[in-house]
Amino acid sequence: MTKRSPFRYFKTSPEIIRLAVMMYIRFPLSLRNVEDLLHERGIEVSHETVRFWWQRFGPKFAAEIRRKRVENLRSYSGWKWHLDEMFVKINGERHYLWRAVDHEGEVLESLVTRKRDKKAALKFLRKSMKRHGRPQIIVTDKFRSYGAALKEIGASSLQETGRWLNNRAENSHLPFRRRERAMLRFRRMRSLQKFAAVHASVYNLFNSERSLYSRENFKLNRSAALAEWRQLGAA
Repeated sequence: MTKRSPFRYFKTSPEIIRLAVMMYIRFPLSLRNVEDLLHERGIEVSHETVRFWWQRFGPKFAAEIRRKRVENLRSYSGWKWHLDEMFVKINGERHYLWRAVDHEGEVLESLVTRKRDKKAALKFLRKSMKRHGRPQIIVTDKFRSYGAALKEIGASSLQETGRWLNNRAENSHLPFRRRERAMLRFRRMRSLQKFAAVHASVYNLFNSERSLYSRENFKLNRSAALAEWRQLGAA
């Protein structure tokens, strides 16, 4: 059966929609910034149209990227995870964004909770392991909820803690913090969870770790990422 195109009811070309969604999610731009940049390229759309596009297609693109990457990641041996949580304000109220990152900086899972306790940590761990399998090592800080949750699922022997061991997870928060400031924070848990999941998948696709490669290899990786992005949603 032929796959139906998600763009079939839209007059705007898929290339423009993909470009707008990529610009908004990948870079720390507001909706009006994206509108102005598209205008400079002769594309007349309003910022509300950009909002509708990313809300409609962002999760679809993210799910497609994640499905391909999870298949490859699950077969990897010697996997190390870094777990950490960050504070996020929603309408002035503190919430917690739990994130799992592997040893190469790949953002594996994100979860928003109201509390920062054993129950929340357990929910996050079960969700991550259900999708990605069980790693060989789990690096955390000394927050006790991690130890209690890992003990309950029988994975306490996998935990490692140390003063600088979790820098990988701490550094992975920075791109999301930049996006949070550009968006003037969030108003609902649901919108935060949605954007965190989409942003993680797009970040994984375009994160080339340019400091670890030569200029030629970086250009090849960047071109491959763009080519994969342009195929998302293709019928």
